[in-house]
Amino acid sequence: MKFSANLGFLWNDRPLPEAIRAAKVAGFDAVECHWPYDVPAEAVKAALDETGLTMLGLNTRRGDVGAGDNGLSAIPGRKAEARAAIDEAIAYATAIGTPNIHVMAGFADGDDAHQTFLDNVTYACAQAVPHGITILIEPLNKYDAPGYFLTTTDQALAIIKAIGTPNLKLMFDCYHVQLMEGDLSHRIEGLLPYIGHIQFASVPDRGAPDHGEINYNHVFEVVGGLGYDAPLGAEYKPGTNTDDTLGWMNIWARDSV
Repeated sequence: MKFSANLGFLWNDRPLPEAIRAAKVAGFDAVECHWPYDVPAEAVKAALDETGLTMLGLNTRRGDVGAGDNGLSAIPGRKAEARAAIDEAIAYATAIGTPNIHVMAGFADGDDAHQTFLDNVTYACAQAVPHGITILIEPLNKYDAPGYFLTTTDQALAIIKAIGTPNLKLMFDCYHVQLMEGDLSHRIEGLLPYIGHIQFASVPDRGAPDHGEINYNHVFEVVGGLGYDAPLGAEYKPGTNTDDTLGWMNIWARDSV
């Protein structure tokens, strides 16, 4: 299996360029992040070029975090802010060679929120096409993000089909999907044509994948058996020095599944 280090959680005590270098030393095949915008794109690109790693994905800004925002694209009345965040993400991703952008929905519900999200994601897809970028949408669980607009893979799939553009895909985070829906093996198999990226962490503590209620040995076997060979995103909270939590990588070496 191939793995991507999510630097929103792993080595997040280091400047982003240094975290990229740490991921390379640890043996990751790629990296991804949450919100890199406070770091000049040139510095990130230099670290990526130095290590030979690709930054697989990044998120649109959450908005006013102090006021409780966790994304903007499903919030009625804030279309201008949402689209500015989308434009910013596309510009940054283009500058560092990132192929995927997760458009964050935010806290909202109802028909107006649904239509707002459709409109903004459609806009994101259209703006991303000239740059060869795929737009990702991700259901979040109700425990970590109560009130978040997008919560299930069924809801996400309906949106993907309604918009109908080939550069719109599902971010399948095993942690969130297990908490909301379970049945990971069947869901991955059924949704594979719509999946743009897969992430993982233990459940329920969102730690390293070597403990908890998900048998990742089985999940990774399913993923590999389906022919999915892109790097899987390690988006877990280490709870200690990241390097001390990487024993799981020896269990699932590249040729083990």
